[in-house]
Amino acid sequence: MTDAAVPLEYDALIAAARQRSGLEDFGPDWIFTPFRVYLDAIAKEAELSEIGRFIQGESIIKGLVARLRRTDDIRRHPEILDEQVTVAATIVSLHRTGSTLMHRMLGSAPSLTAMHWWETQFPAPLEGEARGDPGGRRAAAQTLLDQWLAAMPELLSIHPMSLDQPDEEVSLQEQMFMGLSPESFLHIPSYAAWSATADHRPVYEDLRLWLQYLQWQDRSRAGRAWVLKTPAHLTAPEQLAAVFPETVIVMTHRDPIKTIPSFASMSFTLRRMLSDRADKARTGRHWLDRLSTLMSRLMRLRPSIGEHRFVDIDYEELVKDPIAQARRVFAAMGRELGGEDEAAMRAWFGRNPRDGRPSHQYGLEEYGLTAEAIDERFADYKARFLKRRAVEAA
Repeated sequence: MTDAAVPLEYDALIAAARQRSGLEDFGPDWIFTPFRVYLDAIAKEAELSEIGRFIQGESIIKGLVARLRRTDDIRRHPEILDEQVTVAATIVSLHRTGSTLMHRMLGSAPSLTAMHWWETQFPAPLEGEARGDPGGRRAAAQTLLDQWLAAMPELLSIHPMSLDQPDEEVSLQEQMFMGLSPESFLHIPSYAAWSATADHRPVYEDLRLWLQYLQWQDRSRAGRAWVLKTPAHLTAPEQLAAVFPETVIVMTHRDPIKTIPSFASMSFTLRRMLSDRADKARTGRHWLDRLSTLMSRLMRLRPSIGEHRFVDIDYEELVKDPIAQARRVFAAMGRELGGEDEAAMRAWFGRNPRDGRPSHQYGLEEYGLTAEAIDERFADYKARFLKRRAVEAA
């Protein structure tokens, strides 16, 4: 399998995507700047294994092919650009805070819609695919998911996935060579430093275009509002808010002492798949610094974005009564939580009991972390969003 690996070089990857798709036009060329930064960081820092180079190359080509196909479909079907997209809510939180629960619960409501996992991996129809019949993509996504779970069985306890569950648009951002996904899979500090100051406006304009494209493909989404979710929105919440002025921003909150090492464990699991030199402590320290910096920035930006656009939800309250928290989100969206939506959410919980999930094992020290260091970096965050719990514990 690895004998056929495409070199992780700009020209080779572009040529491979064009050859596999039979198409030439990638659309707006802004993505080539992050693409080159990404490839440079991989070459200098990622320490990929042989299989890691193959997997990474195929992932990049898959995303480029999807972009080529989207551009071609828009050329042939310009009505795609007439799709009216409404993003009712976007969940923007630290990892491991109950955001997936909230996203999948809201996404189960008939009045709302969210990306399915298979769509995040294969958002563009395959060659010859009839509109409304994505069976080939679903089969390809199932094969990919089976490969992931065979290589990383821990994912079942960390972030359960299935074809039709709502999942994060972070995979689409990854295909733009932006967001936090590149850093999750790879040790690429120079890319992270570049991303911290990059202009993310094109990411959200491109995301809106993907939503138009997905909505055009699936007519059952007509008239339904989108629910988005990924911690990667922490990189540019002001651009998210500007491109989607209608969206309510939902933040789920949990003690970072529980969330930071948990996500470090997940990131290490992903990095280990691609590199024999993945390091737990290095991974943990990276995410403590990166996420605390991003959260501090978001807290500074909230007044300029508009505090009225935010809904803050405590993890413990969410777990205790998720429907009550969903009702708060619906109210913030200017919607009433109707009986059909509530029934669908309750049915989703019946199909997805949390107590049936395998336990996720991790520790602070093995990821180079201490409770004191996490408390220090998140002191302002905890004082603002976890204050009530601290008072109750006193």
